[in-house]
Parts: sequence; C-alpha cells; structure tokens
Amino acid sequence: MRRLVVTENITVDGIISPLGDWFDPMAADDELAAVNARNGADSDALLLGRVTYEEFAGFWPQQGGPISDYLNQVSKYVVSAGLGEPGWQNTTVLRGRLADEVAALKAADGKDITVTGSATLVRSLVPTGLVDVYRLFVHPVVQGHGVRLFPDAALRLTPARTQVFTSGVVLLEYTT
Repeated sequence: MRRLVVTENITVDGIISPLGDWFDPMAADDELAAVNARNGADSDALLLGRVTYEEFAGFWPQQGGPISDYLNQVSKYVVSAGLGEPGWQNTTVLRGRLADEVAALKAADGKDITVTGSATLVRSLVPTGLVDVYRLFVHPVVQGHGVRLFPDAALRLTPARTQVFTSGVVLLEYTT
C-alpha cells in the first residue's frame, strides 16, 4: 500500500500560510534541495486542494528547473467539486467522498502520494487516519497569526527523522 505523506513548510509557531517573505521555495540551500529531490523521487503522485492546484498550475508549468520538471511529469490529483477541465498535464480531478478517493489512491500501485500546501485539504485528511507521514520543514520564524496546520486536532505522532539545514530550516518527520 502506498503512503500518504503530508509535506508542509511551517513556522515555529505552526503557521503554514506564508505572510511576508519567510518562505522562498527557490532559496539557496543545496542540502535542502537534495532532500526535496529525494522526497520527490520517492513520490509519483501529488494530491492537492483546488486553491493550491490553481496556484501551482498558474506558476510552475512556465518555470524551468527540477521543481517544475517534477511537477509537470508527476500524476496530480485535485480534490474539488467545482473545478472544470484542469488543463495541466497528468491531472485528475477527484470529486467523490474524500476518504474514499484517497483510500483508493493509497490502494493503487505506486510510490508515495505527497500532499503539500492545501491547508483545507490537509486539515480534512487529519481525522480520516489516512495520513501516514507528516514531513514538516520548520522555518526559523514566528509569524504570530495565519493558518495553522493543526488548529483543532489531537494526534499522537512517532518521530521518524530530523535534519537541520544550513538555512536554519529543520526537518521534523513523524509517522502516525
């Protein structure tokens, strides 16, 4: 069975909505880029909410480089009742019941399924018990307000991996 991996950039105080300039996906940290490339190699599917999908689809197909190359080729699944034709290659719109759609993706052959951004989607997935890994890239910033990853959830997580990068970002990876 495939794993569902939630990957988020997050502040020390638990905010995943970047306000200001604390998150730059193109920041120069070769070690962090290498970890992201390995994580991408372990995943052959990307699960997104509609808002994040539309942000990605409006930006990444026109970019060059490894992130854009990965996003253009990976199978993308968008959870949305209202999205029409997605228009970005390798994209499927999931319109059914969230838990059923994600369980079916996990049961299919393949590598990891990654969820990134998509705060509403992630917060809807937490209570389903379908998330296998939370991969949190903690940025050395306290934002004070914004969208929190776990606003009302109570979870018991098992530490699986930690790594500190030269940029000050710390990877905290937990399994459920």
